[in-house]
Amino acid sequence: MPSEAGKPRLLWLQGVTCNGNSHAFLNLPSLPALLERFELLYHPVLPSVRTLEEIVRCEDACDVLVFEGAFDPLLERAGMPVTRLLAHYGRTAAHIVTAGSCASYGGIFKLSAPERNSGVAFDGENPGGPLEAAERAKVVALPGCPVHPEWLGYTLTMLSEGRSVAVDALARPRELYSHLAHHGCTRNEYFEWKVDAKGFGLREGCLYYEQGCRGPMTRASCNRTLWNDVSSKTRIGTPCFGCTEPDFPRSDFFRTKTNMSIPADVPLGVPKRTYLTVAGVAKSFHIKRLESRLIDDD
Repeated sequence: MPSEAGKPRLLWLQGVTCNGNSHAFLNLPSLPALLERFELLYHPVLPSVRTLEEIVRCEDACDVLVFEGAFDPLLERAGMPVTRLLAHYGRTAAHIVTAGSCASYGGIFKLSAPERNSGVAFDGENPGGPLEAAERAKVVALPGCPVHPEWLGYTLTMLSEGRSVAVDALARPRELYSHLAHHGCTRNEYFEWKVDAKGFGLREGCLYYEQGCRGPMTRASCNRTLWNDVSSKTRIGTPCFGCTEPDFPRSDFFRTKTNMSIPADVPLGVPKRTYLTVAGVAKSFHIKRLESRLIDDD
């Protein structure tokens, strides 16, 4: 139900959260213009039409519900169970946006308390959480730890214009999550020729084999849409953590699991035998142009 000004009503609720997605949202350069598109019923940080105490009365309706943080059935906000808030506003909303990996699939809080915490519509890769099937069909999941502000801005802009957002089987927008974090990585030539970085923070070398980079297996466009239009993890010499995938976080960050030097996981969409054959051939070459850069970087 649009507001009297004809703007869709936006409500931002929180579960178990570190507030990282709210802070990421504040870094969106176009935030003032985006907020002009909505009537902001409530946000925990931004000036809003309603207070939290008014929101928990469940007397309002919203068009877009954004949920941040993992769902915990025992959690309350201003004395009202979050389960009740999700039931009411999830039913009234036309769209439900899960901002971040915790809201989408459970994330770090699911790892700490798997018997209680989950995503709003998914428990890891499986449908779960507090929503009924009808409400689950409204979900647009924006995983990331935290969510990239440009991804959230894109999605909210689309919804404000009444445009549909095509999603994959895990409710992620195809426009944003059909690419891999590997795509656009400035280290791709090193990956192709198996020239490895020997540590973190180095400008040159592939981070996959020795530093545990998950870029080739992670659906995300953070090397195509840079943070603050400037950078990404891999550009500063930090491996991708795979934070947009439903099995995030994993144990053994910064290490690629191998069996007799063979990686347990290979790039998405590539048969393992084919990858190992190509990788073996590539590793037999010595590309002096690339290897000399590693020496210069040291």
